[in-house]
Amino acid sequence: MERIRVAGIVPIENGFAFMHRVGVLKRKDYQEYYTFPGGGLEEGETLEEGVIREIKEEFGINVKVIKKLYEMKSEKFNQKEYFYLCKYVDGEFGTGNGPEFNNDPKYIDSGKYLPEIIKKEDIKDILLLPSEIKELFVKDIKDGNL
Repeated sequence: MERIRVAGIVPIENGFAFMHRVGVLKRKDYQEYYTFPGGGLEEGETLEEGVIREIKEEFGINVKVIKKLYEMKSEKFNQKEYFYLCKYVDGEFGTGNGPEFNNDPKYIDSGKYLPEIIKKEDIKDILLLPSEIKELFVKDIKDGNL
């Protein structure tokens, strides 16, 4: 069965919120990279509810979903991924308490998860995955759409 993953694009403090992944043992190709916050849908959740929950778990902040910006299908991971533009509502950035922060053994090879805000002008210079979405995202920033 195809997995559904949702991710949020969150403008905050003159930049965007990303998860900085370091010391990732399970990936031989990338041990350090940035990614959009998100994860798999839970049973009965809508795409929007999943985005809101994941961002709360990972960053400790509440957001409102504005609109879907991108979607992609990954044959490699047998998943479809949806990327939503979100608006920061409230909460203290960096206070997430999802399973990736609680020494859950499932995440032992996943390395550290470090919430970070990257300035708009620096996003083009970081390793942001998935790269197909990074290209669209950087173009949208350059064109003034974000």
